[in-house]
Amino acid sequence: MERMISGLMWLACVPLFFTLHVSLASVSVNVTATVDVIKGETARLPCTYTTTGTMTVVQWFIESADIRTRVAFRSSTDTGLDENTAVTGRVTMEDDMTLVISPVHVSDERSFFCQVNGGPVGTSEAETKLKVFFAPEKPVVSENKQPIPLSQDNVVDHQVGKCTSNNGFPKPRIVWFNDSNPLPDTPDPITERHYVVPRTVKESSGLFTISSTLYLKPNKMDAKSVFHCTVVYKMPNGKTGNKNSDPFNLTLLYPSENVFFTLLNTSPIKEGDEVKMKCETDGNPQPQFDFIKNDVMLQSGPELLVLHNVTRNSSGTYKCEAMDFDAIGVNLTKILTINVHHLDPVSVEPPSPLMINKGGPIELQCMTKASDEYTLLWMKDGKQLSKDGTLNLQSADLDSAGEYVCIASVPSVPGLQKQANITVIISGQPEIDEPMTGKVARQGDMVTLSCSAKGYPNPQFIWNPSGKQSVNVKGNKITSTNTLEVTATVLKEGVTCEATNQHGTDSKKFRVELDSGNVINTNDGAKAGSQQDGSKGVVVAVLVCVLLLLLLVAILYFFGKKGRTACRKKKKEAASGEEMKSSEKPNEGSGLLNKPQV
Repeated sequence: MERMISGLMWLACVPLFFTLHVSLASVSVNVTATVDVIKGETARLPCTYTTTGTMTVVQWFIESADIRTRVAFRSSTDTGLDENTAVTGRVTMEDDMTLVISPVHVSDERSFFCQVNGGPVGTSEAETKLKVFFAPEKPVVSENKQPIPLSQDNVVDHQVGKCTSNNGFPKPRIVWFNDSNPLPDTPDPITERHYVVPRTVKESSGLFTISSTLYLKPNKMDAKSVFHCTVVYKMPNGKTGNKNSDPFNLTLLYPSENVFFTLLNTSPIKEGDEVKMKCETDGNPQPQFDFIKNDVMLQSGPELLVLHNVTRNSSGTYKCEAMDFDAIGVNLTKILTINVHHLDPVSVEPPSPLMINKGGPIELQCMTKASDEYTLLWMKDGKQLSKDGTLNLQSADLDSAGEYVCIASVPSVPGLQKQANITVIISGQPEIDEPMTGKVARQGDMVTLSCSAKGYPNPQFIWNPSGKQSVNVKGNKITSTNTLEVTATVLKEGVTCEATNQHGTDSKKFRVELDSGNVINTNDGAKAGSQQDGSKGVVVAVLVCVLLLLLLVAILYFFGKKGRTACRKKKKEAASGEEMKSSEKPNEGSGLLNKPQV
C-alpha cells in the first residue's frame, strides 16, 4: 500500500519537475547598440551570449526593407558565410562571434542582428545599428564675378554665389557667412534681404553632393563685406567637423554721394618735402578727379595728387572735383588748404673770415626770416655760446680761434633748420702746449717728439737738436714732429722746441727719459748687466771655490799618504840600521865572530 502511494506521488511530481526545468532554461544575447565607422575602414560588431543549453548556433542577419538576410553563422560543429548578400566578400565571423566588415561601404549603414539558437532552451537575438561617416570635400564657391548695379529702391535679388561640397555622408549642410556672421538658412525671400536655395544629389557611391545658392538684395555696406560658405558634417562619436570655402567679395556699382579730400602728410610741411593729397568718393567705381589750384589744372586722373620738393609758393588752397556723371544733382567738390613752412638762409655779420688781434673783442651777429617763430644759436666745438643770435666775447685768446656756427631752427616744424659758419682767426704770438716727456728703452734708440702751438700767422718751428721733421695743421693748431736719436746729451739736456712768428717766439724743453718699466734702459741696463754679470761671477766663484776645495782635499790626501809612506820607510830604514849595527859589532872582534854558539 505504501509503495503504491509513493509511486503515485512520483507520477504527480514529474510534470512539475519538467515545468520547472523549462522555466529555468534560457538564452541571453548582448551586442553594442550602435557602432560608428568611417567609410573605407573596418567595422567590428561584437556579440556575446549566455545559455543554459548545451548546443547553440549563432547567426548574423542584416535587414533591408523589413527583409532579413543571413550573412554568417557558427555552431560547435560548423561555420560558414552566406553568398549573394550585401556584404559578401567583405565579411568574416571570428571565434568570439564578432562580425567583421572590411572595407565598410556607405550602404552598410543598417541594422545587424545577432541571433543565438539554444535548441530546447529557445532562441534570442539583439540588434546593432552600424553608422557610417565620410567627410565631404572642401566647398567651392562659384561666385558672381559680374558687377552688380544697385537700384535706388534696393528690391532686386541678385545671385551672390553657389557653394558646392562633394561626397559626404551622412548628408552635410551648408552655412553662408557675411564677414563672420552666419546667415539664416530659410528666411522669407520677400521680407528678408537674402535667401538660400539648397540642392542635394545622392551619387552612385551613396555619398551626397550638396549645394546652396545665396541670393541677396545688396547695399553699399556689402561692397566691403567678405563672403564665404562652410560645410558642416557629422563624424563618429557625436563629433562634428567643418570646412570653409575661399573668401570672396562682391563688385557693386553705385553712384557717389559724397567726396572726401584729405592730406596724407602727418607732420607739418616744410620746403623740400613731398606732399600727398587724396581725393575719393563713397561711390563705386571711383570716378576721375580734377585737381585745381588758383584756377590752374594741376592733374586730371587718379585719386592721388603728389607734389615733389614743395616750396613756400606751394602753399594755398587746392580743389578736387569728382567727375561722376551718374551722381545727378550732387556737389562733388572739396577744397583743402596747405601751408608750406619755410626758413630763409642764415646771414652772419661780419663776413667770414674774421681776423682779431689777441686780447681784442669778438662780436658776431646772425639773422634770418621764417614762416613761424624761430631760434638762433651760436655754437663752437659742440658747445652752445649764445641763444639770441648775438655773440660777444670781450677778450679773445688763441683758443678763441676756430669755426663758429649759427644754427637757425623752427621748433614747431621738425627738421626745418639752417646754419651759417664763420671762421675767426686770432692774430698773436705763438703759444706752445705743455710738452710731453719722451721715453725710450735705451740710449741710441729713436724718439719722436710732437710740439703743438697756436698762433697766427702760422709759426715756424726750430728744434735743438734737430732730426727728421714734419708739420701738420688742424684748425688753429699747428703741430711739428721731430724724430731723432737719443744720445747721452739728449738724455741729460733734453730737446728744445721753438715756435716763432711776426708777433714773437715761444719755446719749450722736452725731456727724454729711459723707460725702466717696460724695457731695460742704458744705465739700468748697465746695472742690470752688472747684476747679471755679478750673478754669473758668483756662480763662477762658487764653482772655483768648490774646485779649489776638491784640489786642496786631493793635495792633503796626496801629501798625507806620501807622509805615511815616508814614515814607514824611515822606520824600515831605522830597523835595518839597527840590524846592521848589531851585525857590525861581532865583526869588531874576530873572537866574537868565532865564538861558538851555546
